[in-house]
Amino acid sequence: MLEKLKEAYHFIFEDELLNEIHKSGQLKEFKAGEIIIDFGDYVKSMPLLLEGAIKVLREDSEGDELLLYFLERGDTCAMTLNCCMGTTKSEIRAVAERDTRLIMIPIEKMEEWTAQYKSWRNFVFESYHTRLTEMLDTIDTIAFLNMDERIMKYLQDKAKINQDEFVSSTHQQIAYDLHTSRVVVSRILKKLEIEGKIKLNRNQVEVLNL
Repeated sequence: MLEKLKEAYHFIFEDELLNEIHKSGQLKEFKAGEIIIDFGDYVKSMPLLLEGAIKVLREDSEGDELLLYFLERGDTCAMTLNCCMGTTKSEIRAVAERDTRLIMIPIEKMEEWTAQYKSWRNFVFESYHTRLTEMLDTIDTIAFLNMDERIMKYLQDKAKINQDEFVSSTHQQIAYDLHTSRVVVSRILKKLEIEGKIKLNRNQVEVLNL
C-alpha cells in the first residue's frame, strides 16, 4: 500500500506524513458501481484515492440525483471533509466509477495533521477550492448549456476520467446523472451520432470528439 500511496501523493506530502498515512489509514477496495458513501451516512473518515475514479452525486427533495463532479487518483472529496469536521450526515452519494482503491483517514488524524503538517493543510484547502470550482462549473453547465452540450460534456468527462473513449453507460444511467429523462437522452445521443461526435453501441457510447 505504501508504494501506491507514494505514487499518488509523493508530490503533495513529505515522506514523514506518507508514513503516518500508511500507518493510520485503512485500505478499502470497491468494485465499479458500488456505493462508497451514501446519503445520510455519518462520515467518520476521509478517503484518499489511490486507484480508480469516483463520481459524486447530490439528491434533490424528490429523490432525483444530479452529478456534481468526478474524483481521480490523488484527490479527496471536500464534501466528506465538511461532514467529518462538522460530524454531520452526508449530503452526497459517492459511487465507484470503476474498480477503486482508497485509504480511509480517521477524523482524529485529520485534525492532528492539520495542526502538524503544512502540506496537509494546503491539500485540504486546495481540495475545498477545487471541488467548489467544479460545483460552480456544474451550475454553469445547467444554467448556460443546452442538453445537447451537457450530454456531450458528460460523455467527454467520463471518457477522460476513465481514460477510455468507450463510455459504458446505459441511456437511463446518463439520464439519472444529468437529472433528465431517458427519452430525451436517447434522442440527443442519436442526434450526436448523426453529427459524427459519438458512435452508439449496446450499453456503450464511443466518444469520437475528445
